[in-house]
Amino acid sequence: MNIPGREEAYGLVTEYTKNDALIKHMLSVEASMRFYARRYGEDEELWGVAGLLHDFDYERYPSLEDHPFKGAEILRGRGYSEELVQTILSHADHTGVDRHTLERKVLFAVDELCGFITAVALVRPSRKVADVTPKSVKKKLKDKAFARAVSRDDIQNGAAQLGVDLDEHIANVIEAMSGVADELGL
Repeated sequence: MNIPGREEAYGLVTEYTKNDALIKHMLSVEASMRFYARRYGEDEELWGVAGLLHDFDYERYPSLEDHPFKGAEILRGRGYSEELVQTILSHADHTGVDRHTLERKVLFAVDELCGFITAVALVRPSRKVADVTPKSVKKKLKDKAFARAVSRDDIQNGAAQLGVDLDEHIANVIEAMSGVADELGL
């Protein structure tokens, strides 16, 4: 099973992505995946790489027809494991890839939430993720005009599929992102 190491995966991210905000999003998803891997006693490196690579193709191939399908082709072309490819495909509903593993459920559950927590942090006076609370996130979730591109349903459904209370899930992701706040600029 060929899984890239973290350094190789990050190289792939920066090869395909120049947008700093998108790179930071992938780093936040990586941190959240690593957090949950530790929590569940799973392979932190494997889960982290899946989180880091999940959107590496998005800047070049942003359409629903292409993302994450083009990325999957690229990963297969580099000889990466089909399990990793399928996990990355599973983060998007439109791929039809089942989320039957815990890793896939976590990737889906943290993806949109990471973006939303970033948006909440950026409107705080401190602009720090450590100052974000589950209460402030839930308040902003009710404001449909705030970060309108983020799917509230995906956030709710992700936590539900994981079987984790939404407040606890939000707190977990805030904690994970706080651990890499310097890299995220938050």
